[in-house]
Amino acid sequence: NVVVIPDLAAALKSGHIRGAYVDVFPVEPGKNGENLFESELRGCENVLMTPHVGGSTEEAQAKIGEEVAAALLKCVNEGSTHGAVNFPEVDMKMDSNIETHRVLITHYNKPGVMSAINNCFSEVKANICQQFLNTKGSIGYVVVDTDIQTSATVKEKLEKFENVVKVRVLY
Repeated sequence: NVVVIPDLAAALKSGHIRGAYVDVFPVEPGKNGENLFESELRGCENVLMTPHVGGSTEEAQAKIGEEVAAALLKCVNEGSTHGAVNFPEVDMKMDSNIETHRVLITHYNKPGVMSAINNCFSEVKANICQQFLNTKGSIGYVVVDTDIQTSATVKEKLEKFENVVKVRVLY
């Protein structure tokens, strides 16, 4: 325990301490309506108390669910990994003015791998409209918008590369 709650309550009541904010308790408050903040600090002036998981209101949980669902859809539909913790973050806007296919390439982060990937596009005379690469540790992730005519051939060739882990094409 960093703070002895009964001592803090006594210091607040005596005026020795003018205010306090506490968000971690020796025994955390229960769910909504259950043993809510049964503490010596209740009734003390200038005290703000929240449970350790103060953001876990019903509203916050609903919002988190919406955000996770939106991020998952963006990952599936656009290849975005924005907010990823243990994977390279890439979030490239879709260009609705150009008809392209999006090629998503997960690869080992080693010298020469991106050169080989780009050469694959060049060999089939693919037009790269936009490209976004990021790496994290030993893994790289590149998103490439390319012309529709070459995406299947590029995917087939890239899948044979030793340092390519996964290739996916979004149509």
